[in-house]
Amino acid sequence: MPHTIAKILKFSLIVLLIAGMIWGINQIGVDQLRTEVQRFGVWSPIVLLGLRFVSIVIPILPGTLYALLAGGLFGFGVGLATIVVADLLACVMNFYLARRYGRSLVQKLVGAKFMERVDRFSQKHLEKNFFLATGFMMGGGFDFVAYGIGLTQMRWKKFLASLGLSLIVAKPPTVALGAGLFDGGQAVIGIAVISCFALAVVTALLNRQADSSSAE
Repeated sequence: MPHTIAKILKFSLIVLLIAGMIWGINQIGVDQLRTEVQRFGVWSPIVLLGLRFVSIVIPILPGTLYALLAGGLFGFGVGLATIVVADLLACVMNFYLARRYGRSLVQKLVGAKFMERVDRFSQKHLEKNFFLATGFMMGGGFDFVAYGIGLTQMRWKKFLASLGLSLIVAKPPTVALGAGLFDGGQAVIGIAVISCFALAVVTALLNRQADSSSAE
């Protein structure tokens, strides 16, 4: 029960943060905000990339916020490229740190409170199931999954293939949602919401399957 309550609270917090971000941007004005961001030129996507990278290596804020911002501020193409590059670099870093330095360093980076999540993923035998690992990488806790997989015996090539496939499938819907929300594209919003919901369902089913397999 406490675990369920924690999940509900976390989801509610994410929803509030996203709603607050959208409200704030609408108050300022999307066009005005984009004009201010464009003053930084090529550095503006790089700054967002850096923030996203740090939030994955040292989990602080929900990465969904940065994905929505990338789509809203830079459009779908540039926004998606920014998020994919950031996630690729950060997840590779997470995997490397876990593989090279082990559990002790990972715990220092994520904190003792969240180390349980990393351990839970590392104990699901993901190194034996490519598609299960890919499914978890598509979920919201992919930063913890990358650390968890790094603590297993999965080879680099297999991890990179799993990570690459998850990025191709999971990142476009969230970035498209951000682009649609700030540009008023109702069709884009609808497709993105359905895609995000489908990904959430797939992740939940994979979690249940993995938990059942671990219990056997």
